[in-house]
Amino acid sequence: MVATWLVAWVFSLVFFQCAPGPKPIDYGQDKCEFCRMSIVDQRYGCELVTAKSKALKFDATECMINYLDDNVNDESGIRLILTNTLDDPGKLVEVQNCIYLKSKNMPSPMGAFINPFLNYAQAKNAQDQNTGALYDWEALRAELAGSR
Repeated sequence: MVATWLVAWVFSLVFFQCAPGPKPIDYGQDKCEFCRMSIVDQRYGCELVTAKSKALKFDATECMINYLDDNVNDESGIRLILTNTLDDPGKLVEVQNCIYLKSKNMPSPMGAFINPFLNYAQAKNAQDQNTGALYDWEALRAELAGSR
């Protein structure tokens, strides 16, 4: 009985260690995969999780998009693309569920002025207060590709 329990415990430990989910960002310690700067701001951290469960971490949306454009030819190898948001700092959410405000009045860590929000009303309110344009994920990627 003990041997069966031990085998089940080891299997579950191995299985959950390889689970294809996000890995917590260690703010102040983890480095951005693209620019190698420390990830410090919980409003802007991002993460790619590959099909092999490797977590690549970024300090800003613009770094993650630049990394994708420069290094990923086939996104079928990407399992998750996640970002923190200004309205729920520290929590990683899927990028497709976010709205992005690009406003010269709201700087982001790497200077592209991209600010992710989970809640559309909060993004719209920030836009009303700071001007700028709202984008979904695909439109934002196209916008940044055109500015490089």
